[in-house]
This record gives sequence, structure tokens and C-alpha cells, in this order.
Amino acid sequence: MKPETLAIHSGNLYQPSTGDVTPPINLSTTFLRNEEGGYSGGHMYSRISNPNRAALEKTIAVLEHGADACAFSSGNTAGMSLFQALSPGSHIIAPDDMYWGFKKQLQTIFKNTLEFDFTDLTDTNNLKGLIRKNTVLVWIETPSNPLLKVTDIEAVAAIAKEQGILVACDSTFASPCLQNPILMGADIVMHSSTKYLGGHSDVLGGVLITAKQDELWERIKNVQQTGGAVPSPFDCFLLSRSIKTLSYRMQGHSANGMDLALYLEKHPQVEAVYYPGLSDHPQHDIARRQMRSFGGMLSILVSGGAEKAKKVVNKVSLFAQATSLGGVESLIEHRASIEGPDTKTPQNLIRISAGLEHIDDLIADLEQALS
Repeated sequence: MKPETLAIHSGNLYQPSTGDVTPPINLSTTFLRNEEGGYSGGHMYSRISNPNRAALEKTIAVLEHGADACAFSSGNTAGMSLFQALSPGSHIIAPDDMYWGFKKQLQTIFKNTLEFDFTDLTDTNNLKGLIRKNTVLVWIETPSNPLLKVTDIEAVAAIAKEQGILVACDSTFASPCLQNPILMGADIVMHSSTKYLGGHSDVLGGVLITAKQDELWERIKNVQQTGGAVPSPFDCFLLSRSIKTLSYRMQGHSANGMDLALYLEKHPQVEAVYYPGLSDHPQHDIARRQMRSFGGMLSILVSGGAEKAKKVVNKVSLFAQATSLGGVESLIEHRASIEGPDTKTPQNLIRISAGLEHIDDLIADLEQALS
């Protein structure tokens, strides 16, 4: 079946007694044991598993062509759980423009237990030069946040596999409807489900998907179930409901993202547009090969430096000036000011999450803000 169909049907929880078409919310924290002491319903305690979480994990695993999935209470927790599952002294290679939340985790929480290097992974020669004997993981983020760099997943996976190194891909900007890293050689895929999977800016979550259920995956599941940073049944219900429309929402986000990029690249107040759908994007050909369309995320450099960028985000009326992305409403943000003094993001960069409003209204709002 196609993604549109799988998103609607793969996680349904039909109840024979009531005939629910929409999966119900199961709030029970504990479940009955049978006479032999087992759990005939398949669940023991909601931290370990829950019907709504099981349905969500099944749906996302199917959409990503994975063997299993683990849902978490946030995207940061999902990534951190993978880092926690690595042995002390392990070496990680990650992008130089890695999402600042994960980069901060490595540099602060894991600075005494893991080793890591950051480099531009759009050039695979950089990867080859950093591999050590204790390198166990290459972390890819494609498209990247906020510079929209595109990494060749197949090329990185091929290099890593030769050395017995795992590849994890943060595919949040793409969603499972635009890109499936496991089909291109990745071992683990990560999503902040707060973003496109949720799609309405009203639920926090993260998820990891594995290509195979190996020893590392069992350690990740142990972190999830024993650590207990899991989404609530209601959060899982909201995410499962939202995923049913994911394919069609992504079509709208991608269409608006492309139209905004084409408009902004011609604007006299814009120095550069970062969007993988533009033909002059440095990795456009790679994006065309590994993505079905180019998504709703783009960044621009405005003329006039940081002050002009801040004036623009304060002058819009339709775009919401807010952190996060992937909701039905369009968001805009001066990104460097959220990332702090150590950011490598240009001070005149504005990140845009194209929502599902009419494109003419979005362009009109940006036009009055930029003029």
C-alpha cells in the first residue's frame, strides 16, 4: 500500500465490543494479569507499553520501512536515548550545523562519556578523514536546520558500512512522506514528532525507527522503558490522528515552500535563499534523488544584518514569530537569537516554516515586512 493509505490504516485499534472506527484513548496505567501471571492483553504497565503508543510506533515504523519504532516524550529525548545507549568512549561524527539542541547535549551532557567531531557531511571526504577505531556512529541531519544542507545518505551509509559504523539520520525536516533514510542505507531514523508528524503545534514528541532489531536497539528500548520518558496515551492519540493527514499536509507545505523560495530569491532585500528545491542549491541534485519533494522549510539572509532581520520578523502579521516548525500555521524566526552566543548561524538569517495558508496571503505578508 501507498503512504497515504498506510498512514490512515496501519495503527488502527478496532474494538470488537464497540466497533470504534477512530482509535479510542486508553488511559489505563496498569493492566490485568491472568491466572498464570501473564498479560493476555499484551500490556503490563503504561511506562513499558500502552495500546496508543504501540499503535503510533507501528504506524511510524511502517511509514519509514523500519522493523520497529520507539516513541518518546520529545525529539530531544529521542536523540538523547540513542546517545545514552552507546558505550562510554564511543566516537560520533556529526554535522557542523547539527541541530543546536543535540549539539548542546553532546557538548554538555555527554562531554565526559562520548567523543565527537563535527564536520560538513555534505563533503564525504570530511567523513573519511575523521573515522577512528572507536567511531561507532555517524549522525546525519538532512535537510539541516537552519541552513537546509542536504547530505547524500547513500554515500555516507556506504562509507560507514565499510567500517562497520552505524548511521542515524535526523529526518525531521523531510517527514516519512518525503524521505525514507532506511531505504538508502541508514540504520536508525529520528523525528521530532512535535513537527510535521504532529503538524498542529499542540503535542510534544520524538521517535526513533530502526532498520533491524539488534543489540543496540534493545538498549535503546531499555532506555525508553526503564528511563520512562514516554509520551502520554493522549499525546500518542493526537499524533496518530495527525499522521492520517500527513501525506496531504506535506504536499501543501512543499508547494508553499517552493513558491515562497521562488518569490524570495528575486526579492531585492534578500541576499540568499536556502531551499533544496531551488536549482542553484549546492545539493539540489542529491535532494531530487533522495526526496519526493522539498518540504516547507527554508531560510533567507536579509540585507541589513541582524537588526533588519529582527525588524522583519517583528513586522509580519500573518506569520507567527515563534520557535518550532511543521504546523499548519506559518512560523518565522530570527534563528541566531534562539541558539545563543555560540551559534554559527548567520545573524541576518531568518528561518521560515511555510504553513498551509493561501500562498498569495503569505507572499503579501512577507512583502510588506521586507519593504
